Amino acid sequence: MSTSPAIASAPVPRRALVMLIALTLVWGTNWPLFPLAVREISVWTFRGIAMLGAGATLLLIARMRGHSLAVARRYWGTVALATFLYLVIWNVASTYAAVLIPSGQAAVLGFTMPLWGALIAWAVLGERLSPRLLLAVVLGGIGVTLLMVPSFQAYAAAPLGLAMGLLSAIGWAIGTMILKRGKVLVPVMVLTGWQLVLGSIPIGIVALAIADSPWFLPSWQSIAVIAWITLIPMC
Repeated sequence: MSTSPAIASAPVPRRALVMLIALTLVWGTNWPLFPLAVREISVWTFRGIAMLGAGATLLLIARMRGHSLAVARRYWGTVALATFLYLVIWNVASTYAAVLIPSGQAAVLGFTMPLWGALIAWAVLGERLSPRLLLAVVLGGIGVTLLMVPSFQAYAAAPLGLAMGLLSAIGWAIGTMILKRGKVLVPVMVLTGWQLVLGSIPIGIVALAIADSPWFLPSWQSIAVIAWITLIPMC
């Protein structure tokens, strides 16, 4: 079926452009703030607090909008596995990457997720790579490589940062794939809220076991950064 000229040439709604610009600014400022967020507390403590706070906020908003917070029992296995691979691995690994290597490069590595998603779907699930998708993967790979070239020295000095950046992208890709194939019929806001709360549990346990001791109150600057990341980019 061909697309009519009227539909093809329809202007992009102004609201969509505003939301795109806002999303770009929010996510763009998110990555440079990671090193500031963990300047006084550990990665595990930061992510545990941020995920729990963001999840609770989303669930509260969803309930205020009239959504049921119930999730059918048959979905919880899929949700738990996807949460570990996506939210737990992504949040911890991406934060470590942003601390160990330049935050811009950590973001580039993290957002290679679509490339890994396409390759994993082809190699593991047997999905066919159409010529258009294959071209997109190749061009995306070339683009990412060119963006990485200026930071090869940083990667050599901190190979763990490179590994964490790639791990975050792969975890995100696999978790998203599992969730998509599981066909979890739950409103997106409710599902995301529960995933964040669920993901905060293992991260919080690790934080209590190995992280910040003795307990202390961070500076107001750290609290402000953590609050911003929790309530704006993560929500």
